[in-house]
Amino acid sequence: MSMALKQVFNKDRTFRPKRKFEPGTQRFELHKKAQASLNAGLDLKHAVQLPHGEDLNDWVAVHVVDFFNRINLIYGTISDSCTDQTCPVMSGGPKYEYRWQDEHKYKRPTTLSAPKYMSLLMDWIEVQINNENIFPTNVGTPFPKNFMQVAKKILSRLFRVFVHVYIHHFDRVSQMGAEAHVNTCYKHFYYFVIEFNLMDHKELEPLKEMTARMCH
Repeated sequence: MSMALKQVFNKDRTFRPKRKFEPGTQRFELHKKAQASLNAGLDLKHAVQLPHGEDLNDWVAVHVVDFFNRINLIYGTISDSCTDQTCPVMSGGPKYEYRWQDEHKYKRPTTLSAPKYMSLLMDWIEVQINNENIFPTNVGTPFPKNFMQVAKKILSRLFRVFVHVYIHHFDRVSQMGAEAHVNTCYKHFYYFVIEFNLMDHKELEPLKEMTARMCH
């Protein structure tokens, strides 16, 4: 990674404070295990596999938080070129438009600018991952029955950030020398959701050709 890029990533230009795992918790140990397999240069396909004897919910929870932190950071680095003027609609090229819907203000799918969509998305995810009833941090506290559904929804919405960044802002990513970093993060994400069947193939369509070149 170039020095300029290191500075950008070290500045931690996220919209949000990172969600961290408390040392001493099982999640922290799993997080370290996941990081270690990545740092050991393990093939990403193998790095995402569930370690022997670990609980799938725990493994998914750790990765959802990690992807949130990293994708947040990637978007943070290009956010100066993603404005209401440049990106009046949250999209991935002419064929894909992503509308926002939630339980509060936007009860119906609503067209929003990309930065407004991203801001709502990151807020929404942050609320979920900081909710002890959905992402319990204490060992022995069971996950809710709908945990996988929530995780899938978070991941499919995070995927849209990749779609927007790759299709509309890749020149900015290249300019900053961040291409290899973003590609690695994408591959890691892709292998993870495929390994545990966490996203519908239809949702992966917008980056299908790029993924075929990069991941097969």
